[in-house]
Amino acid sequence: MSTWFITGASRGLGLHIARTAVAHGDTVVAAIRDPARLPDDLQQSSQVLGVRLDVTRDEQITQAVQTAVQHFGTIDVLVNNAGRGLLGALEEITDTETRSLFDLNVFALTNLIRAVLPGMRAAGHGKIVNIGSRAGFEGEPGVSMYAASKFAVAGLSEALSAELAPFGIQCMVVEPGVLRTDFLDTSSLSTAEHRIDAYDGTPAHITLDWAGTANHTQLGDPAKSAALIYEVTCQDELPGHLYLGPDTLERLQVKLDRIHQDVTPWRAKSAATAYDDTTA
Repeated sequence: MSTWFITGASRGLGLHIARTAVAHGDTVVAAIRDPARLPDDLQQSSQVLGVRLDVTRDEQITQAVQTAVQHFGTIDVLVNNAGRGLLGALEEITDTETRSLFDLNVFALTNLIRAVLPGMRAAGHGKIVNIGSRAGFEGEPGVSMYAASKFAVAGLSEALSAELAPFGIQCMVVEPGVLRTDFLDTSSLSTAEHRIDAYDGTPAHITLDWAGTANHTQLGDPAKSAALIYEVTCQDELPGHLYLGPDTLERLQVKLDRIHQDVTPWRAKSAATAYDDTTA
């Protein structure tokens, strides 16, 4: 039995991960802004502790982690699931909007990791699961700042995999495609307040139009996705990346092909930029 600390556990992917863990006999700390919003099945379960947590507030992170450890004795798995999206061409997005996005998607995640690491190091084990995105390996028009935040999560996760290995702690970034959750609702997705008409009809605004029609028709099943995340997390060795969903796998191949196309014509000249000490 493991104790899972899951942010954003009241709905969407986080809720499904929580339910999957409970169904397998694990205990769950469901960390959300308002614990009263937890579905009845989790509120009434003795395996679940709801804690109040706005992940952008450092003092609440400290309190939530302390409460979790006092109640269950440990945190074995941290799932950084809380996050939101931001749509718009880069030119339309303000510095304030960008910083607000990174506060949630990157800095809150980082602060939660810092909060649980002392306990995991003392225990000699632990797993950190960061929910990234397909946008974390492929930047697409109309989601430049969101992609930047998820690229940051992917890079951070890769570094932590090596950084924490001496302590028996593993880290994995999950990179799902589009899931049929509330992520495209206004509660989870913002659009740049300033719209520039010149982008109408261009790829950046085509993404805006897609988001308005795709809500709740997305390809990915969050329950099946949560089941796979749980299965993979329970393995002895975590992969560095869990590429999740058929659309993710399709775009990953596009990305790999593009890398090959970019590298091939310039490989020899790129390699030749080193100092040639043999001519000295």
